[in-house]
Amino acid sequence: MKLGLLQHPGEDRPLIALALLLMGVFALALQDSLVKLMSADTSFWQFQTLRSIGNLSFIVILALASGSLGLMAPKNWRPVYLRAAFLTVCMFFFFAGAPFLSVPQMAAGLYTYPLFVSLLAGPVLGETVGPWRIGAVLVGATGAAFVLSPWQDDFSAVQVLPIIAGFFYATNILTLRRACRKESTLALAFAVGLAFVVSGSLGILLLSAFPLAPALRESMPFVAIGWPELTLTVALFALFASVLNLTGNICLSRAYQTADASWLAPIDFSYLIFAALWSRAIFDHWPSTQALIGMSLIGMAGVITAWRERVVATGKRLPRH
Repeated sequence: MKLGLLQHPGEDRPLIALALLLMGVFALALQDSLVKLMSADTSFWQFQTLRSIGNLSFIVILALASGSLGLMAPKNWRPVYLRAAFLTVCMFFFFAGAPFLSVPQMAAGLYTYPLFVSLLAGPVLGETVGPWRIGAVLVGATGAAFVLSPWQDDFSAVQVLPIIAGFFYATNILTLRRACRKESTLALAFAVGLAFVVSGSLGILLLSAFPLAPALRESMPFVAIGWPELTLTVALFALFASVLNLTGNICLSRAYQTADASWLAPIDFSYLIFAALWSRAIFDHWPSTQALIGMSLIGMAGVITAWRERVVATGKRLPRH
């Protein structure tokens, strides 16, 4: 029996893409909240490796269930593995600050990615960046400033890490939409899982062979320690995170393959809502009023960017004011 979701994509299906997008961001927001919860019991490298081994195992099972291991092989491996590399770097910067940042702070930083899509549109894609995109970048930057509050005494450079993750997430989105639309979701997921296993294993080997200074290991154990003691709780957590991660990424990949990215992007910002809700449910923490204003501005910037791209794509003329 072939599973349609895992096959090579066909025609666009906007409503199905919408449902897949919501499922994907729901699962990933839960996973990201749980990573923060478990960050004191594991390391990024241990978690990355265990979760990705689980991902690859599930991918093989899904490929067999779908009738062909060939679904794991990309049609064009270069952009598929380039995207995987972008996501690998993205995840390091995103989770590196997990022990120190709230889930809404992490989410808001990551979801500055539409601003980087706009900034990269000119030099990378050769698109003209007009006043609407520039305005969206300014709105989004203002929102990021509200969330990060760099003027406060307790501001830390760690708060910038999710924004760096947002940059690399933007490069992933551009690569996916421009060069990976005809790839199967399993080929995309397998490439990411393989890249995560390789990077996680390298981190473990390097940090085990060349330990960092004790002060750094004590202050940032999540990224400065390679392989802490593995407990059953951590192993089960990694397995559950693998299910959430694979579900989320397969849903998001197929959503962006089967609908206009400019139509889906505003809905993608529901991740910020889910992140705030999971933060409340798991940590009993709700964003401050200032942070909520900042998150709203970041979301507004994404909506403006997506609307403008849709207008340009459909050739509509904007009314003059």
